[in-house]
Amino acid sequence: MHKPLQSLVFALLVFLALGLLSFSFPKDGISVGSNLKLEFPELASLFGEKTEKKDISKILDAVDKIDTTFAINDTSEVIKIKDTSAVVLNTNIQTTNKAALKNFFDALTQLKTDPKAIRVLHYGDSQIEGDRITDYLRLKLQGQFGGHGPGLISLMPIAPSVINKISNGPGWDRYNVFTSKDKRVPHSNFGVLASINRFSGYKKLTDSSAVISSSISITTTKSGGANALAYKKLKLFYGGAQTKTWCEFYDGPALIGADSLEEGGSFRIKEYNVGNGSNTHQLKFTGKDSPDFYAISLESETGVLVDNIGLRGSSGTFFHQINNGQLKQFYDYLNVKLIILQFGGNATPSIKDEKTAINYASYLRSQINIVKKAAPNASILFIGPADMSIKNGTAYETYPYLESTRNEIKKVVLESGCAFFDMYDCMGGKNSMASWVDQKLAATDYIHFSPQGARKIATLLYSALINEYNAYLKTNK
Repeated sequence: MHKPLQSLVFALLVFLALGLLSFSFPKDGISVGSNLKLEFPELASLFGEKTEKKDISKILDAVDKIDTTFAINDTSEVIKIKDTSAVVLNTNIQTTNKAALKNFFDALTQLKTDPKAIRVLHYGDSQIEGDRITDYLRLKLQGQFGGHGPGLISLMPIAPSVINKISNGPGWDRYNVFTSKDKRVPHSNFGVLASINRFSGYKKLTDSSAVISSSISITTTKSGGANALAYKKLKLFYGGAQTKTWCEFYDGPALIGADSLEEGGSFRIKEYNVGNGSNTHQLKFTGKDSPDFYAISLESETGVLVDNIGLRGSSGTFFHQINNGQLKQFYDYLNVKLIILQFGGNATPSIKDEKTAINYASYLRSQINIVKKAAPNASILFIGPADMSIKNGTAYETYPYLESTRNEIKKVVLESGCAFFDMYDCMGGKNSMASWVDQKLAATDYIHFSPQGARKIATLLYSALINEYNAYLKTNK
């Protein structure tokens, strides 16, 4: 039997050995093979966290105090939101061009006399998938300016949405361009969502080709609020089929449309009137070849429609791979007045120096120019990356070149005449993500917001947008 003194001596010797090892072990670790590295924490990190966590209490208190309840009768009146600038730093939208958001704000004010539908497209990476952040913008914009429905939806979404539930029949597949172009696709017509869905693969048809049948069902839940449920139209965007496809449309249990989808083309629309009390719809398809399905839209004919386009894994450098003529057709038809681009998070881990940050921002400049050309009547708002943490010893710290990446993106955005919202500063800046994780406002990957955290970011974003709109109203009164 070991005596207590022997156990104590053994423990002290182990700690002494570990301490000596921490002094002698290389700080950068020892590479073992091409994909494995041995690391050892520094001695200081064994007795406490190396990095002091950021205090975000004032930011969270400010978010809770923002008053986003306002009258919805007169959009010409200034929308009242309590001023939080005294306690929240750098939450304003930044511009060097006074007209950066003018097209969008002009369209909002004109809704009172010309109540046609205008569009807000929110492109982003996995931070917005599942309708996070976008759902709050939609809720508030439709509450103030009118509009119904969740807008554009993929027939085969990457992530489940809190608003729409999709059920696919046999044979469906997704073809993306937003991370890299799917080599199975023989063209570049990827549509407004940067992806295609089909119920059969690409193949050359013959007279003996078999007839294929499949279906899709979509249900809108109460999670999006009353306005999201009150849409009156379902539009199906498609193109590219080699033959006609028979399509039956069911609104609830009732068959209300049966007709052929045309072959060919890269921008075709099938439209159905809905709103008979059911928020479940089914489309049944029969044909030898599947069309390219670009999107379904659940919408109204007036007000603001806000579309969530979550592109998991994307760095935002894909617009050059989409047929720009087709993209312009979509933007023109949808009457897009604001395009939100929210990227940078997926590029951050691979940025190892200042030059790489500059190069990435340069790629984004070319993408912004493509979007501006395709949507010349739309404003562009870029949302920079959030804080992201990487483990250093036992502590989580901001990625080394995240601030450099943010700075270069902001520079390019402002030089391009667009608006910039700094999500990194908004949430507290350097080393703030660990505090968001502690508050259960972000996931333990130290990258993604939780639904509660996304809601707080959305509140700050919307209040900043409305503050800009208030300034616009005062200037143009």
